This record gives sequence, structure tokens and C-alpha cells, in this order.
Amino acid sequence: MTATTDICSAILQTAAHAGCRQPLVICGHSFMKNPAYDQLLHTSALSAVPFHDYEPNPRYESVLNGLQLFQDRHCDMLISIGGGSPIDVAKSIKAFYNMKTDLPYIKQSIIPNAIPHLAIPTTAGTGSEATHFAVIYYQGKKYSIADTSLTPDYVVMDPELLTGLPAYQRKATMLDALGHAIESFWSVHATEESRNFAAAALQKWFAAYPAYLKNTAGGNAAMLKAAHLAGKAIDMTTTTAAHAMSYKMTSLYGIAHGHAVGLCLPALWKYMLTHMDQVTDPRGADYTITGFQKIARHLGQPSPEAAILFLRTLLKKLDMTVPQLQSADELELLCAFVNLQRLSNNPVALRSHDLHVIYQNMLSRT
Repeated sequence: MTATTDICSAILQTAAHAGCRQPLVICGHSFMKNPAYDQLLHTSALSAVPFHDYEPNPRYESVLNGLQLFQDRHCDMLISIGGGSPIDVAKSIKAFYNMKTDLPYIKQSIIPNAIPHLAIPTTAGTGSEATHFAVIYYQGKKYSIADTSLTPDYVVMDPELLTGLPAYQRKATMLDALGHAIESFWSVHATEESRNFAAAALQKWFAAYPAYLKNTAGGNAAMLKAAHLAGKAIDMTTTTAAHAMSYKMTSLYGIAHGHAVGLCLPALWKYMLTHMDQVTDPRGADYTITGFQKIARHLGQPSPEAAILFLRTLLKKLDMTVPQLQSADELELLCAFVNLQRLSNNPVALRSHDLHVIYQNMLSRT
């Protein structure tokens, strides 16, 4: 990982180190407004090929377009610049690169290859630059692509890329990083190594968030690092119930992913504290409650209850509005879309009834 304030120079140095001259540059329209984009396209040191024809939730067909461009232009490197979407597109192009053409790539096993991938995050949230999985949509359904070979080979972090973030996106992505760190720490798949990453992420997040919200260079740099560490943690454990419960909220209420995760965290945590008889982590209830206490301390709080209050107070300060349940059918819809795999990672077992109660407590008027 390289930290810089000169993104173009960092890209050129990385490409030179990788021995590449013709990268496919996958980025969104926001980076295309950055002066570094024009510098990158017009430097004599590289023959960069731009690709930005993809969606915020990338479709399989868009990945195929990028793959075709990569092959037609004889590219030798992938550079992804942005949030999770361009990084996921780059990972998917790499995954599909040497697959057979007679079957949908999404249904084939990944054959690792040596195409270098440089990821440059422009938000401090997804941690995608640190993980070995990507998400794309095939025939309207969400698919996860995973292989250890898909973890980006190089990461460059430039805090200046965060200075133009809209206020709401700044807050939402920060909450997503927080969710990654908390959920990885309490996951049933947590190890000593993953907890070390999650603990470091929590501590750095807590120290950084006031300055980050003020859009200072130091705050942006520290939050980028916190999100990266949280990404390393979820790369080992994946997420749990807070993320699983957030996905339908995002589409149903038109709120950002991190916003939804932030709302779920305190509601889920409070419910788990009162249902420790449902602990599924094989290391037991004492291990789980000790983990909750450690998370609280990493967030500067004396107890899990105080940490839950901190989170709720923070959400109010950030003006993260709470959607309101409108009907029983809406509640059923939310519960029906919860990913069961993510629930199996949760330290406390959650059945349909439990989900109903958590959603009602979180989204009902008081």
C-alpha cells in the first residue's frame, strides 16, 4: 500500500514497477473531472485506455464490455479508481480473463492469472481494495465472485481524492467502514489475526472521525487507512447480520448502503445483548460478550451498552434519518430478503421472529 498526494506520479511508478505500459483505467465520472485523469491519459509514459461504461451496481454485461476492451486494446494492467464499483469491475475482468467462451463466465471456476491490478479508493468505506471478492449482477440477481487471486496487487491512497465527497456520502461510507470492523470482530469466523485488523480499524476510525467529518487532510488519510484495515478484516471473516439486514433497506428506502448499515448496528447489538442464550459461536457466550466489551473499548466506551448509545447519538448528529415501517407487508419484505449466509456468520442466532423484532424496534415510531 502506498500513500501519496500525487496520484498521477504514484500510478506511473506502480505501472513501471509492474512492467506495464497499457493499463485499462476503470473509473467513474467523478474522477474524470479530476486533473489527474487528463494527465494520466496524455502522459507519454503510458498508453492508458479508459473504461467507465458500468453501473453503480455493475452488471455482468458491463464487465464483458470492459473485458472485450481490455483484450482488443492488448492491455497489460488493470487500474481501478473509485468506490467499490470500479474495483469490483476490475476484479471481475481479471476473474473472467482466461475463461472459456462457450459458457457464461459467472458459472465457471476462476483460473488465476498474473494481470496486475492497482486499486485506488476514492471513498473511505468499502475496503474493496483489500478484499478477494467482488459483486456483480447477472440476470438481475446479485452474484459474489471470490478468489484469493482477485485481491488487488497494489493499492494507492490519496486523501485529496476524498476532499470533494458530498457530505452525505462522506458520512455513509464512514459508517460502512465502521460496520465492517465491528462485524468482523464479533463474527463467528473471527481469528486472532482478523481481530487484530478489526481492532486497529476501530481505534483508527474512532480517532479519525471528527477530523474526517471536517474534511481535513489528516482526517481523510486516517479514515482511508481505517477503512482499509476493516477491509482486511472482512476479507478473512466476511460480514454478519447488520450487513445482511441492510441490503433491502437500501433499495426500499432509497438510502445509502452505509446509512442502512449504521442504523442496523445499534439495533442488532442491543438485541444480541439480551439474547445471549442464542449464542452460536463455538467459543461460547463468555467469549462473545468479552468480544462485545473489547469492541466498546476500541470505540472509547466503557461498556457495550455505552457503545450502543454512542452509535445512536452519532447517527442523530450525522442526521442519518430513520425510515418508518409503513405496513406489515413491508416488514415481511425486509425479512424475506435477508441473506441467510450472512446470518450464519452472526455470533447470536437470528430466526425470522428475531429479524421481525429487530426491524420493528429500529423502524417503528416511538
